[in-house]
Amino acid sequence: MGISTHILDTSRGLPARNVGVSLDTQEGPDWKSIAKGTTDDDGRVKPLIESIPSPGTYRIRFDVGPYFESQGFDCFYEQVSVEFVVKSESEHYHVPLLINPFGYTTYRGS
Repeated sequence: MGISTHILDTSRGLPARNVGVSLDTQEGPDWKSIAKGTTDDDGRVKPLIESIPSPGTYRIRFDVGPYFESQGFDCFYEQVSVEFVVKSESEHYHVPLLINPFGYTTYRGS
């Protein structure tokens, strides 16, 4: 199974469109980029990858600064990085992000 994400802008109550998203995997002390995408009109990038190469530590980076600038807002976070552990490549991992100009939260979705 794969890894997917979506972003909701809680300050507007709408999906966050056109946000750059990248997926990395950790290899020792370094990170290797394995996928990139941009959120669609529903704030989704699905899937970032269709199949997970192996268990390990992964990171999704969300480029939220340009998104908030395009909405006419100053923001505190230019980028949000979420690191998570994949224990089984046979499971689906959905990592949503809820954002506003001065905060964010995330969780493991379904």
